[in-house]
Amino acid sequence: MSGTALDLAGRRLYLCTPDRPDLEDFLEACLQGGVDVVQLRDKTLEARHLVQRARVAALVCADHGVPFIVNDRPDAALEAGADGVHLGQDDVSPQVARRVLGADAIVGRSTHAVAELEASRKEPIDYVSAGPVEPTPTKPGRPGTGLDYIRLASERAGHPVFVTGGVRPQTVPRLVEAGARRFVVVRYLTQSSDIDNDARRLCYAIDAALASARAN
Repeated sequence: MSGTALDLAGRRLYLCTPDRPDLEDFLEACLQGGVDVVQLRDKTLEARHLVQRARVAALVCADHGVPFIVNDRPDAALEAGADGVHLGQDDVSPQVARRVLGADAIVGRSTHAVAELEASRKEPIDYVSAGPVEPTPTKPGRPGTGLDYIRLASERAGHPVFVTGGVRPQTVPRLVEAGARRFVVVRYLTQSSDIDNDARRLCYAIDAALASARAN
């Protein structure tokens, strides 16, 4: 684990968002509400525009002391001054990303199956995402993994695990029961009309479920 990524240890709510016209204000509201990691994921942007928008997000996150991560593109992450990159199974390897970004960058890895989870244990990464627990429009055509994979990932991953897929206040308790301790939110906040309050509601649900799990 890199020196910078040690800061992931106490973080539990990871926002993954596409670009949007109000990106700066949107991120400000999310961070005020308790989001403590941000990823910009937008596969429609060409490289130059991605870097421009990533720089906007990086500045907002830096003001709050929150790690900012770019999806897929270690080169764009480097140029934008991001803290790291998140890699899917079809992206460049973590080894390449690490060479581009250096030892102190955050490198994350998506996993959806046991073989990918096992392979990630040997990769130079700082965290994995596990899921999506249920099918989601952000991963068209990908079936949900269900809770059994979350249980397995929570037990066997050699890195911090962020759970993806349908994270919202009402689903958090059952995810925590399955072993989840860190969460990736997408639509619950990107489609919200009350962003900072919805972020607070989600953080409250996470904190309450985690406190209950510790008490038991």
